[in-house]
Amino acid sequence: MVKLYDSGVYLVNGTEIVEDNADAATILQSKYGKTKTKEEAVKGTMAYGILEAHNTSGNMQNLQIKFDKLTSHDITFVGIIQTARASGLEKFPVPYVLTNCHNSLCAVGGTINEDDHMFGLSCAKKYGGMYVPPHQAVIHQFAREMLAGGGKMILGSDSHTRYGALGTMAMGEGGPELVKQLLNRTYDIPMPGVVAVYLTGKPQKGVGPQDIALAIIGEVFANGYVNNKVMEFVGDGVANLSADYRIGIDVMTTETTCLSSIWTTDDKIKEFYDIHKRPQDYKELKPADVAYYDGMVYVDLSTIKPMIAMPFHPSNVYTIDELNANLMDILDDVEKKALVSLDNNQVNYTLKDKVRNGKLYVEQGVIAGCAGGGFENICDAADILRGKYIGSDEFSLSVYPSSQPVFMELVKNGTIADLMETGATVRSAFCGPCFGAGDVPPNNGLSIRHSTRNFPNREGSKITNGQIASVALMDARSIAATAANQGYLTSATDFDVEFKKPRYFFDSSIYENRVYDGIGKADPSVEIKFGPNIKDWPVMSALTDNMVLKVVSEIHDPVTTTDELIPSGETSSFRSNPLGLAEFTLSRKDPAYVGRAKEIQKAEKARVAGEDIYAACPEVKEVFETINGKFDVKAEDTQIGSMIYAVKPGDGSAREQAASCQKVLGGFANIAKEYATKRYRSNLINWGMLPFLYENDELPFANGDYIFVKDIKKAIEEKNDTIKAYVVNKGMAEFELHLGRLTDVEREIITKGCLINYYRSQM
Repeated sequence: MVKLYDSGVYLVNGTEIVEDNADAATILQSKYGKTKTKEEAVKGTMAYGILEAHNTSGNMQNLQIKFDKLTSHDITFVGIIQTARASGLEKFPVPYVLTNCHNSLCAVGGTINEDDHMFGLSCAKKYGGMYVPPHQAVIHQFAREMLAGGGKMILGSDSHTRYGALGTMAMGEGGPELVKQLLNRTYDIPMPGVVAVYLTGKPQKGVGPQDIALAIIGEVFANGYVNNKVMEFVGDGVANLSADYRIGIDVMTTETTCLSSIWTTDDKIKEFYDIHKRPQDYKELKPADVAYYDGMVYVDLSTIKPMIAMPFHPSNVYTIDELNANLMDILDDVEKKALVSLDNNQVNYTLKDKVRNGKLYVEQGVIAGCAGGGFENICDAADILRGKYIGSDEFSLSVYPSSQPVFMELVKNGTIADLMETGATVRSAFCGPCFGAGDVPPNNGLSIRHSTRNFPNREGSKITNGQIASVALMDARSIAATAANQGYLTSATDFDVEFKKPRYFFDSSIYENRVYDGIGKADPSVEIKFGPNIKDWPVMSALTDNMVLKVVSEIHDPVTTTDELIPSGETSSFRSNPLGLAEFTLSRKDPAYVGRAKEIQKAEKARVAGEDIYAACPEVKEVFETINGKFDVKAEDTQIGSMIYAVKPGDGSAREQAASCQKVLGGFANIAKEYATKRYRSNLINWGMLPFLYENDELPFANGDYIFVKDIKKAIEEKNDTIKAYVVNKGMAEFELHLGRLTDVEREIITKGCLINYYRSQM
């Protein structure tokens, strides 16, 4: 059972819940002898204490956060360091760890992935950072083992930067936010709301952390219950979960669209730090005797059953028993939902052909990454599979331990041998299966995965080529149960198995012998190694008084993911090449986008170069003639670019390239009904793009229309929220856009044209 409270709640002594209503003060006083006001109780959350300790503004309503540590992987750190270098970077002012777990395989592009790795190592030496070579650890497992600390804050350029179970408030953001920290600036946000996640009871045998996580995601994603808030895990049920189990739930909080997470800590977390030879980093965390939360997610762990998130979102959840009992009806519903995101004229999408003798057959199982590759998950999966085999038909099983220390311990205790005897293959630490760069399912294939996401257009699907693959999310235990039944979907609770729960021993020598630790040892004499695919950011123009925007893509899906804005998978090798990567923008959602954006960009390039705008892009001449029928505007003084409309863009990855690729193609704005995450909106702003809001369902413009935005620079400088705009080719029809809350720094970044320009102006 997962219950959402309709109002805020007071948590008393960490266990007693008092709903925020007219009787709350009386109950607090008469039953518990507490007299704290709501304003005082707000300060009683763990989140408030950590944020207060890291806030430099002196104003807890408008935070300016300095993080303790930073972490990035090999499809983000090149762009981040290149941006920071262009903005005046001299050395890393805080510990910055560069892991290599996404572009570990040279799947495309010849040497370019390894070139990025050598760039990272040389930068760690030059600027004083830490470098974790490929196959050593996935980014988040290394952070858990070596970086997390009680009461600390970590900022990472990967959306699943979540270490709350270890007492660390961590956030995943686009690269520009890390650039700010590297340049001794701050992470500026309003004080976020805090929602309690009250855990009670004990999970059933066979139910794993992914099951708990999916049950929560299914309840809170669509309604935005925790959107951009901090999830604070409390309650008597926390003590019934191991450290690994808590970590497995925590990492999936990203899929709720929350800002961050934090958990109460206890002796099990203390033991985790002891095992990893960092006892000094443990800190006991718990709410004050009275803490106020903006809402509460109440989870009775004992009632959660093995879950499955069907394509194409982690919130599309069912119990496995429910799916098996109502197979054709649920598959029909899944297919109908899929048509919202898939162009059914290009693919004939169905899962009903997976039904064999009344059972659902899957072609692939994967246990991997920051969510699935933990020690306890793999050991439990091996216990279910021991003595069985996965068969020699289409079904395959791949297991990726999350780090070399985890892998080594699994070798020592015999788990790896047990898995290999079943027919499973065991790989090194790699994030590829999570974003479509490894173990891609076959066309029309269905893969069950203990990983983080199952978005459309992610796991190798190329709809425009007629290729489609589906991923369903499950816990490692039920994946093992399915593997034991040779591909027929099975719940782990259907197996009567003894989980051995072997003790974990951490061997630090693996990292001591291989990881480069140059933190605090910057050496300016080191020359950075550049491969041919590593390119500088192109010059970006500053905002002008007025702006002309051509609508070049119009997306009406309920949610648009960052994977659809810029695909993952094989495109990841081009993340170090802004213009090269931009060629893939919206390629799986709107393949004509790049050509349309480039066509209007010709006008802006001509304007900046002082050349004939109308010769470069003839259709713009009529646009300005129409505008000048109402206003006196000079084309040479007006920024000319493209924009996209999407109902709710930005769900999913923190990748800044979802915004920067639009910008390097001449994109100057998005218009949305709302933005799915703070991350994506921040990325737009940091790349100098306007995050417009238009709340009405019926749009005054369509794809191909031109929009004139008058006095946009003045509106930003004067902190106006309402912006007048005109649809040029519809008789200058007037409508209103909104910008939403912008900080003073964000306003200046937009007017300068991007974060790089902003910092250059201050050098």
